[in-house]
Amino acid sequence: MKKIELFCDGACSGNPGPGGWGCVLRYNGHEKELSGGEAQTTNNRMELTALLEGLRALKEPCKVIVTTDSRYVADGISKGWAVRWQQNGWRKADKSPALNPELWEALLAEIAKHSVTLHWVRGHNGHPENERCDALARARIPKS
Repeated sequence: MKKIELFCDGACSGNPGPGGWGCVLRYNGHEKELSGGEAQTTNNRMELTALLEGLRALKEPCKVIVTTDSRYVADGISKGWAVRWQQNGWRKADKSPALNPELWEALLAEIAKHSVTLHWVRGHNGHPENERCDALARARIPKS
């Protein structure tokens, strides 16, 4: 399996409000940047979308090392929350609805195609790739 590094971040101007996402894929010394935005969204939705779109860009199963500054994304996957929410009909342990089920559903399907390892980093703390993804995301926030 190819080893891919995937760095991702989301941003929102207001929460909810206009938002953007960005990711950087790195393989064998080559890099690809992806980004996008939405007129009305939340920061968590943009964080999920950044990872989802990065994984969707892969054309074959890969070993993917993901770096994110989102605890929501990192814990949702690493701690098994999303899988449990899915098993419980997109309900959390307290029976309240899990947020963003359609994005989690798509993300779990993409993750299943690969061998994914997640690393959490503190945001806005000088991590070069995280700062780059943040800049990509912020640049794609729609201006009103």
